[in-house]
Amino acid sequence: MFERVNLRPAFTLIELLVVIAIIGVLIALLLPAVQKVREAANRVQCQNNLKQIGLALHTYEGVNKSFPPGYISTPGVGTMDPESGDWGPGWGWLAILLPFVEQAPLFKSLNWNLPCYDPANAAAVTTPVSIYLCPSANNPASTVNVVDVNQNTVAVFGRANYVHNVGWNDLWSAPATTNYDQVANGVMYRNSKIRVAGVKDGLSNTVFAGERTPYLSDAVWPGVAPNSRHFAYNQFASLGTGGNGINFDNGGSYVGAHSGPSIYEVPQVIHPPNSPLGHTDEMFSEHPGGANILLGDGSVRFYSDGHSLATWMALSSRNGGEVIGEDF
Repeated sequence: MFERVNLRPAFTLIELLVVIAIIGVLIALLLPAVQKVREAANRVQCQNNLKQIGLALHTYEGVNKSFPPGYISTPGVGTMDPESGDWGPGWGWLAILLPFVEQAPLFKSLNWNLPCYDPANAAAVTTPVSIYLCPSANNPASTVNVVDVNQNTVAVFGRANYVHNVGWNDLWSAPATTNYDQVANGVMYRNSKIRVAGVKDGLSNTVFAGERTPYLSDAVWPGVAPNSRHFAYNQFASLGTGGNGINFDNGGSYVGAHSGPSIYEVPQVIHPPNSPLGHTDEMFSEHPGGANILLGDGSVRFYSDGHSLATWMALSSRNGGEVIGEDF
């Protein structure tokens, strides 16, 4: 007698293709939801970073009776940048805040008697600082090559995704003889010493800091190297006024941003975060629909694209007495 063989059913080629197609559709439907959840988490982390920076700013102010300067420029230290008037040592606000964001060992590893760009500080100033990095930013590297006008590297600094608010004026384009205290209406700028009492518009009505990502231009945490130039290599570059159609500014814009309208810009414009004008020295975020900004009271707001320009201008001034728009 013949032995009976039980044949196991199998998928036909058509059935297999249908299953694969169904799996592909399910993945396509699921992927946007996963991305949204991930972005929501990244946005919250970015907000927490800025909140910690805000707390550090107030702790520093409590100890030193003023908020930190945007960066330090001391005549006679190093060489002077004849265009911006910047000298060394160049240490910036985020470097100064290191002990107040639980980075005391890194702070102590820096030789503060030397400029931030001195070779003796080269290893320490390239250290990544996670609290200074937004998880949504598409950072190509943890360091930034800081360059001169000929795009020769003058320093290599650790990257940051947060910049301070200088106010309306484009101070890095100001003549070298400019007295910054006379034209700066933000909270932090070169050698600034603004106290809480100096923020006359109110802490909750004044932007202290915000985001900057390489999608527009780079930012760094150590500070400013005199004679450095800040370039934008992106889709906005052709809108700039720099050489060969590439947008660039002086070194102070590696650590700060301004809102406009600046008396040093032609034409005078206002550029809020994510402005399509694409100024190298504005704030920019890769969070969809807006950017996180730090207000002086330590709160972090998501500043949605489309707010009125007058609102951003009012928020960027510390002492103008402007009325904040109802859309904020």
